[in-house]
Order: sequence, then C-alpha cells, then structure tokens
Amino acid sequence: MSLRSYHSLAPQFVNSIKLTTKPIRNCKFSVSNGISDPNYSRKLVLQVKEKLEKYYPSLPVGKNGRDDEEMILWFLKDRKFSVDKAVEKLTKAIKWRQEFRVSELNEESVKGVAETGKSYVHDFLDIKDRPVLLVVASKHFPSVFDVVEDEKLCTFLVEKALSKLPPGKEEILGIIDLRGFGTQNADLKFLTFLFDVFYNYYPRRLGEVLFVEAPFVFKPFWQLVKPLVKSYASLVKFCSVETVRKEYFTEETLPVIFRN
Repeated sequence: MSLRSYHSLAPQFVNSIKLTTKPIRNCKFSVSNGISDPNYSRKLVLQVKEKLEKYYPSLPVGKNGRDDEEMILWFLKDRKFSVDKAVEKLTKAIKWRQEFRVSELNEESVKGVAETGKSYVHDFLDIKDRPVLLVVASKHFPSVFDVVEDEKLCTFLVEKALSKLPPGKEEILGIIDLRGFGTQNADLKFLTFLFDVFYNYYPRRLGEVLFVEAPFVFKPFWQLVKPLVKSYASLVKFCSVETVRKEYFTEETLPVIFRN
C-alpha cells in the first residue's frame, strides 16, 4: 500500500492523597495502579470529558467521539493517566477520524484495492486470541492505486481487526509476508504510516508485528524505516514460516498462505 504519514498523573493524584505514615513506595504503587480504582478512573474520565467539551465543543459525540468514555479511558492509559496529555492526543485522533470519515468506510468503499489480496484480516485469531492483520508485500505496487485508496483500505482493516477483539483482549497481531518481496514492492510511506497510525490513533493496540521470510533486499529498506517508527520497532520480530506455523496458530487456524 502506498500510504502517507500523517505526520504524572502527579498533579491530579497528589492532590487527592491524604497524609500517611506509610513508606512512600506504597504511594508509588498506588500511582502505577490507580487505574484499577473505579472511582479514581471515573474521575479522570470525567475530567477529560469536561475539557473536551469546554475547549473542543465542535468535536463529534457518540462512539469514538469526545464523550466516548471507553475511548477516553484507553487514551488515559496510553498517556499514563495524564489528563492533559490524553486530551491532546484524543483531540488529534477524533479530528482525524472525522476528517478521514472513518465511520463511513465499508467493504464496498475499499473493494477495488482489497481485491488485490495484498492486505486482509484473517478469519481466525492467533493462539493468544489476537485478531490478525495480514499484508502480502509481493502483491503491493505503490503506483497502481491512488494513495488515498490504500489509506482507506489500511484504516478499514485496522477497524475490522479491532472489532474482532474478544472480551478482555486488547491487541492485534500484524503479519507481513515478505516472500517474493522486491525493490518494486518497497514503500517507505506504507510502513511509516502503519506504525504512525497505530501510535496516534490506535495506541497500544498493536501487540506484535511479524516480518516473515525477509529477503536480503529487505534489510537495508528496514534500516531506513526503523528510525522513523522509533519505539514501535521493538514490536517487530523477523521469523520464518515455520515459526508462524508452530508458535502462532493451530493447524486449523493457520492462514492458507502459510500452509505450503
């Protein structure tokens, strides 16, 4: 896909702490686990909602809007429970969803580019109960489709994968099949967009990315991308088809492209 890059807690918590003679390490424990307190997390969510309503009243409401408490809580967790940082990141994410019309994406709107088979959501979960987003690099040619069409497909598939999350699960698995990859398939913007979109708009949802059977020609390409994706590079694992078969799926759930 040819894709463009869309390029603690301390103040709130300290005020609520009562004086205690217990060692300070107990307070630190409370800070790092404050989200487990329903009353405290609810308080933070309401603070974010109030700020969004006050300073960004034009943002949409409803699911994935400025009053979506589940979404607000997720961004609070991502921003280590900092209300101001959560507001900043949420504002950017909600505006992007609105401008990109994410809610309007569907199978029909991405049908043309999806029919290439270069990217899709696997029908089964992996052994860790994670939805799987698959990319077949050898089927991607940057100049074939308009950039926007590829962006729409990528976003639609991320949304589709997240919709398949089982109760209690939070992350998806990304697999990039690099067999047959050549310089004609290299697309710096695709990989940077993929990681960037997860960081900005779907934080902490990408659990792991498998680069399967990476050929020699891919290695220098990855060295160019790696600094751009920063800490997300730590989610990448280079592996073989055999590893995918043995460590990520059962015989029944293994993607067809890895069966031969």
